[in-house]
Amino acid sequence: MKYKIIFFDVDGTITNEKDGSISSTMKQTITRLKNKGIKVVAATGRPLSMCDEIKDLGFDVFITANGAYAKHQNDIIHKVPIHKTIVHDVYHFAKKENDGLSLFTEQFTMNGIESEKIAKTLKETLGMVSYPPENLKIYDEEIYLMCLYADAEKVKKYIHEFPNLIFQRWHPFVCNVLQDEVSKSLAVRKVLNYFNLTSDAAIGIGDGENDIDMLELTGLSIAMENGNDNVKRVADFITKKASEEGVTHALQQFSVLH
Repeated sequence: MKYKIIFFDVDGTITNEKDGSISSTMKQTITRLKNKGIKVVAATGRPLSMCDEIKDLGFDVFITANGAYAKHQNDIIHKVPIHKTIVHDVYHFAKKENDGLSLFTEQFTMNGIESEKIAKTLKETLGMVSYPPENLKIYDEEIYLMCLYADAEKVKKYIHEFPNLIFQRWHPFVCNVLQDEVSKSLAVRKVLNYFNLTSDAAIGIGDGENDIDMLELTGLSIAMENGNDNVKRVADFITKKASEEGVTHALQQFSVLH
């Protein structure tokens, strides 16, 4: 099969799972794929504003906010905005409950609630080393995703308060708060349609729970050795760790790179 497009998770896939760095081999791999005419897409939980390093690698298609927003250069391919009233209500309820809430536009802000556990999770999931700013007027902007920092017991309060919202856990301490379903796979479908490609022509590579539906959709699915066991179960191939050049190894195994 001649693959024409590859969807890459970012953290723990493109980046080293230990220190978040991007190796020179990984950079060369992206360049070689582009030179072969293969489209490279970053599919990440990050907001677009935190993808500058990835843009520098040559990616020009970004699925961000766990699939709620997708952009090719200046074209918005896909977006799922949340109603402003919902954003306002969840924002203030989280403040009252003293729970962290992050909000995604192309930027990334939080609601000003800080804790050691939130800081640790931000580092773990987004590689952030400093707490993002609070924008008191954020609910006046178009928001594509909210993430609540709370354990399962605490989330029950939110489900009771907001029975019409979707609470989708993707990390032991983080869940998406959604008005409508979002996923990487939904955004992947939009990107495939945009380029008039089929899923058979696509490769998906990832390491986390939020990559599972993407890997189930693409013609070839690759899980990182450093990845979650559930991801490995759905993958066609388990490659080496990101820190061991797992992406490059997998693409060589399937003759995408020679």
